[in-house]
Amino acid sequence: MASYKELMVWKESMNLVVLIYRITQNFPYEEKKGLSDQMRRASVSVSSNIAEGYGRLSDSDLTHFLKFSLGSAYELDTQIELSRQLAYIDEATYMDLSQKIISIEKMLSSLIYRRTNGMDSFAHR
Repeated sequence: MASYKELMVWKESMNLVVLIYRITQNFPYEEKKGLSDQMRRASVSVSSNIAEGYGRLSDSDLTHFLKFSLGSAYELDTQIELSRQLAYIDEATYMDLSQKIISIEKMLSSLIYRRTNGMDSFAHR
């Protein structure tokens, strides 16, 4: 793979960032520097860590950054749940975001597993 931009997980995480930015625009004003900002940073972190890890050109570094990305995905998942409980998002939006984040978490976990077990590496190019 020539670029991290070809990874489905990176593409999906970028789509999620845009969605999070759009949704958090509707959060209460007092959340602009609170939950809204945290959700935006966590969502950006998912795709950014994929890109940074890929740019290291090392399987161990990529795996390390993919784990950071997975951690940010879990963080965002928690923030989405909190947003639902605070009624900042409705149930339909919550379900849509949850499905997207779970899909990304699965893709990241699979990629981490494959890299850790030598099934997919920079050496295979």
